[in-house]
Amino acid sequence: MQTPTQRTTLYRILTGPDDAAFCHRVSRALSEGWFLYGSPSLTFDPEQKRVICAQAVTKEIEQPYRADMKLSEA
Repeated sequence: MQTPTQRTTLYRILTGPDDAAFCHRVSRALSEGWFLYGSPSLTFDPEQKRVICAQAVTKEIEQPYRADMKLSEA
């Protein structure tokens, strides 16, 4: 009898300045099979005088969770 594969939902939060590079990081994650999770969040950094973005993403994988997983490589 074959044992069922355990699925794991991975979670990452991407953060960075509100610029094209941040948008490209989110777009790259989406192209690698990650899905948007919730709404983006914005805050203002008064010291650097710029807006900082955060976007959570999730991804389903066919393996059990391990604490040593490199989430950015999943």
